[in-house]
Amino acid sequence: MSAPSDDQLGFAPDYDSPVPYMQRTRDYYAAIGYTTPYRWAHYVDAPFQPLKKPLAQSRVTIVTTAAQYDPTKGDQGPGAAYNGSAKFYQVYDGDTSKRHDLRISHIGYDRKHTTATDSGTWFPLPQLLKAKASGRIAEVAPRFFGAPTNRSHRVTIDVDAPDILARCLADQVDVAVIVPNCPVCHQTSALVARHLEANGIATVVMGCAKDIVEHAAAPRFLFSDFPLGNSAGKPHDADSQAQTLELALRLLESAPGARTTMQSPLRWSEEASWKLDYNNIAQMSPEELARRRAEFDKQKEIARGNRAA
Repeated sequence: MSAPSDDQLGFAPDYDSPVPYMQRTRDYYAAIGYTTPYRWAHYVDAPFQPLKKPLAQSRVTIVTTAAQYDPTKGDQGPGAAYNGSAKFYQVYDGDTSKRHDLRISHIGYDRKHTTATDSGTWFPLPQLLKAKASGRIAEVAPRFFGAPTNRSHRVTIDVDAPDILARCLADQVDVAVIVPNCPVCHQTSALVARHLEANGIATVVMGCAKDIVEHAAAPRFLFSDFPLGNSAGKPHDADSQAQTLELALRLLESAPGARTTMQSPLRWSEEASWKLDYNNIAQMSPEELARRRAEFDKQKEIARGNRAA
């Protein structure tokens, strides 16, 4: 008797699992000539700050890796190629009572499956304001904060995370919702979350790169199995964005301890082949890899000049 087929058993294909971003990134950079593997931040334990008071009495902020739009820095619009000119290297903040144009052209989100036409997928301020209006949270903090996406763990740990903490303390923040986009963004967000929690501020990371956030031992993580760039919900889908924020808030309330991950029940699509594409060298020709190496070198020079300036 033949074994039952996957269809008969109702099995999903093996690739319909969280994308292995750390391994994909290592393989990709080795394939374009950078053979020293990147050291991803790794911890086996994490600080944990329980909520000090109910969310309905708490002041909540957002930490984002998105950049403020600057018309002098080239194409940053939907579908723009990677734009190193738009990167930022110091923490910034913004007034949460105003509208903001934040974009993600400066980082490696999934450009094939993400249109980047709806900032609500990476900057959940509108949904947080609705949560305040409904009484789900007491206040939106007066400022949100931008965290630089830095490959240097030391800069994030010693410079950027303490800077964000100081601003949070100045604003009397109780809770931080942290929203990454690219692979290194997820590492940055986990490191910032760890620092805030170690200093008395409860956090939740909303993200799409499960392996990276859990490798760095974020205290609380809401995992959405979506393409990079959609940590706060599906584009042009207010219900998805509202549900994603609500799940993050529930995780803040219910996490029993550090390193708690909750997976969103939302699916990007019924067909999961999108997971095979991001930085997958098995799907790239030698010519494509050479082109990407040349473009990467070009963007490195642009970023080096911006950092020096």
